[in-house]
Amino acid sequence: MRRVVPLLALTVYAAVSLYPFVWMVSGAFKDRLEILEGGHLIPRRPTLATLVDTWSRLHFFDYFLNSLQVTGFTVLGVLVVYSLAGYAFAMIDFPGRRFVFWFFVALLFVPSITVLLPLTILENKLGILGTHAGLILPFVNGTAPLAVLMLTNAFRAIPVDLHDAATADGAGEWRIFWRVYLPLARPTLVTIGVLTAVPTWNEYVLTRVSLNDESRYTLPLALERLASGTVPSYNEIMAGSLILVIPVIVLFLALQRYFVNGLSGAVKN
Repeated sequence: MRRVVPLLALTVYAAVSLYPFVWMVSGAFKDRLEILEGGHLIPRRPTLATLVDTWSRLHFFDYFLNSLQVTGFTVLGVLVVYSLAGYAFAMIDFPGRRFVFWFFVALLFVPSITVLLPLTILENKLGILGTHAGLILPFVNGTAPLAVLMLTNAFRAIPVDLHDAATADGAGEWRIFWRVYLPLARPTLVTIGVLTAVPTWNEYVLTRVSLNDESRYTLPLALERLASGTVPSYNEIMAGSLILVIPVIVLFLALQRYFVNGLSGAVKN
């Protein structure tokens, strides 16, 4: 009985959580007339025309490339910058190391919305407001606390004997980092990559404030454009939503093993 009640509760929770997603998938395969009829979950006249039309006629491919560019460069920046920072905090003794490390960790408790206005003013002065660089740099910076914390703990968990042995063989810090520590931290790197890619891909607030040029829109703004029409096409909105979430699902399924191992390591550390 003790196991039945939690299992039943989790089943109900999963069903309630998945129902909107299933409805979205169903609506993406309905035409405009059928979606307005409502009342049935399984499409009676399933069609790919809605997805194809949303992808091509509404230029979703261009918005997809914009999202891919912003997300890709953000993840790359995060992994390059904070893997080096994490290694420095874990392995290199320098003045003020503990203070700087805990300063980064403390930033976890600062709501990102509180820096939106000063960030916008700063980007305007730098001339990058309204560009993809104006999105990538804040995204990279915003991931700093979690990335530094996880990577520092991951590098500290690696036996120091490996570092000593590599040093004895004449390897410098850069070679030790690149050839020894970075490969061993792969699960944590993948975890940080996924935790960075998903919110970046889905980000709406900063992109809405920053981007005015429609040619630079990312997928969340394209989805808003679909929903803000005089007569919204709900099947196209659901098709656009499906296009938005498919890459995230594929990314998680492809990297699930590394992601779970990375989270397990972070919890143990």
